[in-house]
Amino acid sequence: MTNKITIAVDGYSSCGKSTLSKALAKKLGYIFIDSGAMYRGVALYCIENKLINNNAPLEQQIIASLPDISLTFQKNDELPDQNDLFLNGINVEKKIRTPEIANQVSKIASIKEVRLKLVEEQRKMGERGGIVMDGRDIGSVVFPNAELKLFVTAQAEIRAKRRFKELQQKGIDASFEEVLQNLNERDLLDSSREESPLVQLKDAIVLDTSNLTPEEQLEVAFNLVLNILQAKRT
Repeated sequence: MTNKITIAVDGYSSCGKSTLSKALAKKLGYIFIDSGAMYRGVALYCIENKLINNNAPLEQQIIASLPDISLTFQKNDELPDQNDLFLNGINVEKKIRTPEIANQVSKIASIKEVRLKLVEEQRKMGERGGIVMDGRDIGSVVFPNAELKLFVTAQAEIRAKRRFKELQQKGIDASFEEVLQNLNERDLLDSSREESPLVQLKDAIVLDTSNLTPEEQLEVAFNLVLNILQAKRT
């Protein structure tokens, strides 16, 4: 497909952003980048290096450690369609998906210097177009000129049920109440932080996934891309 565009997918946690973005990238032959995984990678580094004290990030120490953090994506040998996050050369894809990381990632992501570092890296990844990136500030900060901006949302309890089921399938112990509380806390932190908060942009197309299957979500997004590509040709 010629004239590849940049697609920014923002929205709340566990509303299906990554699933949709991966499927859309695959269907288009684009590159998918999970920006949230990068923030989870920094959170993991902070936990492993004792840069969190009494559940609070040690900001100045974290900022000083940023040059020592290298984040890359590499294809999964067993799942060719999946890109795994590597932290300083080590595959940490499974480690970053735990509730412990989920409880810290929004706090880490609120640190200005962390966001500046990762935004710079994300822009380098997508400078040639043909990319689908999901996160919280992709359309507002990382790619403000993206040809397609999606804002994905869903009802909180539906998101919590999806996340709870996902954790169960992975064998991760957590109660539904804990998952729902974590989602609500992350929503508040993501929307109210001073640095690059989650916002619904006027030029973003809202996609409520509460009552849509993954296949239906993909169909909606794919048709939006086709309309943009057709308009670019005329």
